Amino acid sequence: MKLGILGGNIGRTTGINIDAIRHAENLGYDSVWTAEAWGSDAITPATWILAQTEKINVGTAIMQMPARTPAMAAMTAMSLAELSNGRFIVGLGASGPQVVEGWHGVPYGKPMTRLREYIEIMRKIFAREEKLVFEGDQYQIPFTGPGSTGLGKPLKSILHNEHDIRIFAASITPKGVQTAAEVADGFFPIWMDPEKHSVFDEPINKGLAANGNKHASQFEVSPFVTVVIGDDVEQCMMPLRGNMALYIGGMGAREKNFYNNYAKALGFEDAAVEIQDHFLSGRRDEAMAAVPAELIDACHLVGPADRIRERLARWKTAGEAGQVHNMLIGTQQPEALELIASEML
Repeated sequence: MKLGILGGNIGRTTGINIDAIRHAENLGYDSVWTAEAWGSDAITPATWILAQTEKINVGTAIMQMPARTPAMAAMTAMSLAELSNGRFIVGLGASGPQVVEGWHGVPYGKPMTRLREYIEIMRKIFAREEKLVFEGDQYQIPFTGPGSTGLGKPLKSILHNEHDIRIFAASITPKGVQTAAEVADGFFPIWMDPEKHSVFDEPINKGLAANGNKHASQFEVSPFVTVVIGDDVEQCMMPLRGNMALYIGGMGAREKNFYNNYAKALGFEDAAVEIQDHFLSGRRDEAMAAVPAELIDACHLVGPADRIRERLARWKTAGEAGQVHNMLIGTQQPEALELIASEML
């Protein structure tokens, strides 16, 4: 199993700890990941990190597809891969309708159709086998629709791509995971219980089968795992209560919250309903309190160092079974990076 570190650049400041990233690089971590919501973008911090490191791969978890065209994403990926000797990884996501339409001002559309077409276009650009022509539901290249001049013509990238650029996708819905398994190189579950990989088995298998010539080893499952070391387990869980309450309760509308559905699929249906009821009614403290300790403990690593070492056995088993390929660690503690590396690398 490979280890990655989450760059932590969502907030009032970019918040990137380059010393921690270099420390992770020296410990043998394979990757570091940047993100974007409606503040800092994902590409600028990724570029900055690549310029100040030597070995570690840098990816985006995620670039919001509706925020940029597939050609722009491909140009960016090829440029960063070229400048970093192949250390850049593309991570794509649909985001959600509230952000896509409320911030970027474009239709949310069909996220899985967009993902499929987006990756196909990017791979065509990477390959440079022919000039780019694409006729899809979401994208038509060259564009000849309303408002066009009629002067667009097929083009081929001037920049030659000499690197194998991997593409990951963020999704947790069954249809999303299936599409990712078919067209991408891996996916990011926002959380994962390593003993319940079965929630992804059917969609992954369907996606691999739809691809026709893809083995499970060619699709990397890369969950986010928060690590908090401390003597008081409940106190260590507090930041995670806030984060999981936000996603399960408020990241989307009542009838369209992918994270709420995912919590239900993990076996916490009653809690998911209660968390959402509290959150959408403005009762944030009650929403946090309703997040089950069992859910936090299943998906993250909290408490004293010896307890975390013991809990890591579940992740090792999943890694040996080929069910988890990367653990993407979120932590503010250098000792946590060291602990995980000492046990897993």
